[in-house]
Amino acid sequence: MIDLPQPTGAELWPPEEPGPEARLHKPWRALIAVAEVLLAVVAVWGAFALWRAGIVTVVTTADDGAVLESRRVFSGFLAGAIGLGTLAAILLVDSVRQVMLALRARHPAPKD
Repeated sequence: MIDLPQPTGAELWPPEEPGPEARLHKPWRALIAVAEVLLAVVAVWGAFALWRAGIVTVVTTADDGAVLESRRVFSGFLAGAIGLGTLAAILLVDSVRQVMLALRARHPAPKD
């Protein structure tokens, strides 16, 4: 039986170099949150506009005087409205995250 040294994997990774710690508390993140909320409002407005454009009511009068009313649905407009609504939801969730990072994520004070 041949007994060879087994690799531990320690030599596969470079040694960790000390670097600057990442700061999560950045007050300018609040401005990003405001911009994301404004974009979400525009996206919701666009979603309602696309939804209204995606459903069209067609009224036809028959020869015997009967009024026939039907609705025509354009799926591209409705898909766009759903997409904009989803985008607005994602923007609002991210804006809450940005506000939390702007206000609360502070490093603890160094101990003397």
